[in-house]
Amino acid sequence: MQFVGLDVSVDETSVCVVDAAGAILREFKVRTDPVAIGRAVAQHARDAERIGLEAGGSSSWLCRELKAQGLPVVHMEARHAHRALSMRINKTDRNDARGLAELMRVGWFKPAHAKSVDAHRIRSLLLARKRLIDMRRDLTNQARNIMKTTGTMLGSTAGRGFIAKATAACDADEKLASMCRPLLEVARTMVVQIRAYDRALLAMARHHETARRMMTVSGVGSLTALAFISAIDDPLRFKHSADVGAYLGLTLRRHQSGEMDWSGRISKLGDGLARTYLFEAASVLVGRISRWSALKDWGVRLTKRVGSKKARVAVARKIAVILHCIWVDGTEFEWGTPVEA
Repeated sequence: MQFVGLDVSVDETSVCVVDAAGAILREFKVRTDPVAIGRAVAQHARDAERIGLEAGGSSSWLCRELKAQGLPVVHMEARHAHRALSMRINKTDRNDARGLAELMRVGWFKPAHAKSVDAHRIRSLLLARKRLIDMRRDLTNQARNIMKTTGTMLGSTAGRGFIAKATAACDADEKLASMCRPLLEVARTMVVQIRAYDRALLAMARHHETARRMMTVSGVGSLTALAFISAIDDPLRFKHSADVGAYLGLTLRRHQSGEMDWSGRISKLGDGLARTYLFEAASVLVGRISRWSALKDWGVRLTKRVGSKKARVAVARKIAVILHCIWVDGTEFEWGTPVEA
């Protein structure tokens, strides 16, 4: 019986093979390629019981390809593996591979879900859109600060009116134009590309049967539905729908030791993008949508009792549970019927 640890880097992967007693049988490096890794494991660890690699940028791809070759691959949770590997004095790829192999041998590891290609594709589109939005904000803020230093005040520029007003100001002042026009041109190009991402994501949501059913939930749009789908990927890996809230970091942190016992803010673990969209959906549901629903009624009553922010976090957690139930059951959102006083 053999156990293998893979420490993956961009060019090479460090491999360590140990036996059931923990003795090191072989240590070597191989090119980071599923075919090359599979060939090396078949040559040096034919009786491999478990092959472990830490969750990372390319780990999902390697895990899918190695499992397709029939290898017993374990995709380990990164934080859990990091805590174990950090106990070693020297941090090297060789020692990390040795530590991962030892974790496979003793069974002290936490499996992590390797996401599908479709989930990665949706997440890549969402993250690219978010990056462009952040870059556009930084560029417009820089242009705004330049204009303030020259005494150019544009007044209210809420919404999408800043670029147009700033361009008009640059047309009237050549010195200001030399400082701000390049920033505004790049920001205008980003607006066009953001709209292209918006159209692609909206078309994807309209052709995704599960996303369409999720969008029946009050406050949930195409971006929230797609972000939730990419974060969860496989709904059947959750035994209870209530576990989704903890997975997305929407449950309270707790610290208990002796007489000390306190609950802090939410853990903010898991997919931060999906958590952000769920919070925005909760804010829209509680604050903007006028149509009555049992979920909105509960959120409004909770707001009066605990405050706006805490209530919206709770509503976001409730929306996550509802979206998971809709995904598993194949149903749609039920608005409910208001009870007369």
